[in-house]
Amino acid sequence: MSAIETAITPMADLLREKLASAPLPLFINGESTQGGGDQLEVTDPSTSKLLAMTNAATAEDVDNAVSSARQAFTSGPWAEFTPAQRQRALHRFADALEENLEELATLESLNCGKPYNVARFGELPMGIEILRYHAGWATKLNGETREVSLPGTWHAYTLRQPLGVAGLIVPWNVPFTIAMSKIAPALAAGCTVVLKPAELTPLTAVRLAQIAFESGIPAGVLNVVQGLGPVAGQALADHPDVDKVSFTGSTAVGKRLLASAAGNLKRLSLELGGKSPVVIYPDADLATAIPGAAMSIFANSGQVCAAGSRLYVHEDVADKVIEGIAEFAKSMKIGSGLDSATQLGPLVSEMQRERVLGYIAAGIADGAELVTGGEKAAGEGFFIQPTVLKNVTPEMTVSTEEIFGPVLSVSTFSDEDSLADVLRRANDNDYGLNSIIFSQDISRALMFAKKIQAGNVRVNTGSGMDANMPFGGFKQSGWGHENGREGIEAYTSLKSVTVKID
Repeated sequence: MSAIETAITPMADLLREKLASAPLPLFINGESTQGGGDQLEVTDPSTSKLLAMTNAATAEDVDNAVSSARQAFTSGPWAEFTPAQRQRALHRFADALEENLEELATLESLNCGKPYNVARFGELPMGIEILRYHAGWATKLNGETREVSLPGTWHAYTLRQPLGVAGLIVPWNVPFTIAMSKIAPALAAGCTVVLKPAELTPLTAVRLAQIAFESGIPAGVLNVVQGLGPVAGQALADHPDVDKVSFTGSTAVGKRLLASAAGNLKRLSLELGGKSPVVIYPDADLATAIPGAAMSIFANSGQVCAAGSRLYVHEDVADKVIEGIAEFAKSMKIGSGLDSATQLGPLVSEMQRERVLGYIAAGIADGAELVTGGEKAAGEGFFIQPTVLKNVTPEMTVSTEEIFGPVLSVSTFSDEDSLADVLRRANDNDYGLNSIIFSQDISRALMFAKKIQAGNVRVNTGSGMDANMPFGGFKQSGWGHENGREGIEAYTSLKSVTVKID
């Protein structure tokens, strides 16, 4: 047994026992409390077995959470915190999360099926780094003086102030880190929060709220109401005392939130679906491009909104690239997230696995050729083989729709296709979240970056996310940005002040 397995197995057993002992609570106004709705099952996707029960939040529970957040914003200790006090509070919160990192990573692995090593050494430290980054912004948000052309003498300036109560709705694929990408800027700006995690993956959300309170974040500042989207999520989105909703999830749900925002014209940030193109030219370093393209779709079992799910590869290197990605896929160790050798965990649920298998079948029926994968993988959990389909044409559903699984659709292009032709094919999609190009021609890469209709561009790498770089989408991939200055300013309002001196 490896050192990692030795370290996490006792923690996993302890957490399973604790989760089985009582329903998972909501967290409202600094207290754990049971929701008033129906009981929901939380399943371990690596085993398909029951992991925990939770009493879902009702509309009344959401109202209580919003009321708690509003009181904390207007009259609680948080309302009196100076920017420096907020900064110190968030750093203490980050310290406390780091002290509980093993527990949080094990919860994330149990709840999502993702490899423990990915959670412990990748996603969760990234989320904590996002918190520390935004803590620094707490003391740097400012207005500015302006020169005006009015008759007389004036002192004119702008004020940047926190919006108020933020309703944060996060998905099930990367629960901790996505939650932190919303919580961190909201709290740094001085807002208060009601967090609604996905009903499938509420475990780390509840625990991080408890840790926040234990570390000194005042009661009511960070509340958690897990439950069903049409009930708890809808109540939060519709609530007249919520000033902003930040949502990460499907484009279909994002569109429905537009109607919810109309009630009080609350601000909306939407990070939605993606069908991101990857382009590989013959001059690319294939030793980098092949694993880069593979991991851009197979990481987190393809359950990534920014996944590079459409590959356009030049025909001169197509055979080598497709073969290389297929071999990469076949070599991946599929298994439980708590197995230190696992590289590819399960999908989050049986429903999601069936959905992905349905897309694969449809692609083959439409004429795509199966290179590798395409079937369930062995094990009790919701495992699926990483899949590569080639000879994919633009009208196939595997080319146009977000699958949210480890399925790569491959098409080729030739010397007769100009960069404009490749861009036209890459842009021929409703989504515009991420894009990747592998080429040593810097002029080509920069022109691709300028012309691609996507909010994020990666050149010669499939990675590149950083807390200081704004992340957002074009077209039906969403509105607004997270991270960077743009991300925290989304939780503020700007006020203009003009003072007549004489």
